Amino acid sequence: MGIQPRLIVTGRESDGRSVFVTDEPADPITVGAIPGSEFYMLWGTEDGTATVGSEPAQPRLWPFFPGTGGTRILFLRWAPESSAPEELGDPEALGAEAAEKLPGLMDVFEPDAPGMHTTDSVDYGICLEGELHLELDDGQEVKLTPGACVVQRGTRHAWHNRSDQPALMCYVLIGADRTS
Repeated sequence: MGIQPRLIVTGRESDGRSVFVTDEPADPITVGAIPGSEFYMLWGTEDGTATVGSEPAQPRLWPFFPGTGGTRILFLRWAPESSAPEELGDPEALGAEAAEKLPGLMDVFEPDAPGMHTTDSVDYGICLEGELHLELDDGQEVKLTPGACVVQRGTRHAWHNRSDQPALMCYVLIGADRTS
């Protein structure tokens, strides 16, 4: 069976004592535009500077990509490309479903280059299960296997699962300002 994503969050009581606020399995989000894949949106912080303290924190999960100083952490189980159906369905309906379930995700994808996208973020991607290929804009690729960590620094890229098994990645996204 593979890794089952789970979220554990700590906090403080009013007297300063540390407590577990959340300990629960994460529920997957699926969208027809990326068939067979499962998004586990775990946690995120507001844009700006992260803070800690006694106030009960609520995750900031949307938009999908954080603004400057904001963060997101998610697990993404990538289905094998070989299992994708030939016809995905009506592009407008698929886009509307993705916009509803994962607001902001599809905004960065290039319509004429399937899978290619660029974000204003520093992303740490850690391969937990399976294998995944990271393609850059010039066609160069590297294969990630469990234990590999990618530091994605706002470059144009695409992800491909060329194997016959699902791949599980953990991504930490940190919103960044783009410089020249």
